[in-house]
Amino acid sequence: MPIIRDISLNLNMRDVLRRQGLGEVAKVRPEIKILIQELLASLECSCMLKPVSAYEYYTVRSMNDSQILLEGGKAIHGPLLPATFPDAKELVILLCTIGPGLEKQVTDYTNRAEPLRAMLLDGIGSAAVDKMVVEVLKRLASESSSRSYEISSPVNPGMPGFPLTEQWNLLKLVNAGEIGVRLTSSGVMVPRKSVSMVAGIGPEMKRWTQAEICARCKLSKTCHYKVTEQG
Repeated sequence: MPIIRDISLNLNMRDVLRRQGLGEVAKVRPEIKILIQELLASLECSCMLKPVSAYEYYTVRSMNDSQILLEGGKAIHGPLLPATFPDAKELVILLCTIGPGLEKQVTDYTNRAEPLRAMLLDGIGSAAVDKMVVEVLKRLASESSSRSYEISSPVNPGMPGFPLTEQWNLLKLVNAGEIGVRLTSSGVMVPRKSVSMVAGIGPEMKRWTQAEICARCKLSKTCHYKVTEQG
């Protein structure tokens, strides 16, 4: 199972404000911007961010309306996958996490009655995961290209047609314990700033436009930076 650890995350003010739903930079109060800059600077001299990603490729054996069957008798369930990746030759299961450090600092701020710092730092963590996914997908796209394949846009458990319960399955398929990720009995991922996803590998894979990605994003109702078909 390949593991990527050398992932550079260059976060900026815009990344954080998008995750917090706080609007354009010019409209945010100066004291909030100063605090965000302070928190971003603190990341450079601490161990709060330890991005690591694990992934695994599986050959597609067959599929039907409700699942994709993989090599070794394995399967991923949910009608979204065969509908999205009908021509995939392989699936790649991807897991990304920034580790537990930032989450611990958020808890510390909360316990010290500093809720604003806690909220903003939590948003920074979410922005870091977003940026990490983009960087890892770029690497996987390069790997796929070297084999004359393309990589599709990814889908996540919890999307319509991809049950959240499949999270258990994905973490087994990618051996999540190797990078310190697990699920609680109620299905919550630990560390919380982690994400799992599936993408199709093959010729002419489906890629979503930025507008389509924004429409699917859970931040679509509050994000001031979303792209629409009209631009």
